[in-house]
Amino acid sequence: MVNGLLNRTRRNLHRRTSERGFTLVEMLVVITIIALIMSLVGPRVLNFLGESKVKAARIQIQSIETALDLYALDTGHFPSSSEGLDALMQRPGGVTSWNGPYLKGNAVPNDPWGRPYIYRSPGEHGSYDIVSYGADGKEGGTGATADINSWTR
Repeated sequence: MVNGLLNRTRRNLHRRTSERGFTLVEMLVVITIIALIMSLVGPRVLNFLGESKVKAARIQIQSIETALDLYALDTGHFPSSSEGLDALMQRPGGVTSWNGPYLKGNAVPNDPWGRPYIYRSPGEHGSYDIVSYGADGKEGGTGATADINSWTR
């Protein structure tokens, strides 16, 4: 009777120790598989993120253009470069028919990379130019580092 109880206890103890968890080799295999999947999927995800920031910049520029058009309808002219886009939020000196603010929020939005849009009036490509220097923050560039502006679509 004591022998039978002792044998059952040994079997139960052996069963519990063999069911405790994963081995180091199993963990390394799982980590390797996850790393391989991420190396294949990661660049695509980052590419989509970059594309979405460019699309967001284009949409913001269109919104600013609409606000500038409303400003020009009210005042008869676009804000000068020295007045800048802040003229859409606060009445510039000497403008009597200002009916703003023309943008929602308390300030002119920054581009998706956190930098202010560049505004020039008169512009080189129209009555005004609005530019974001994109991901690299430098004028010019191609592909993922290209500028986003108001005169190209």
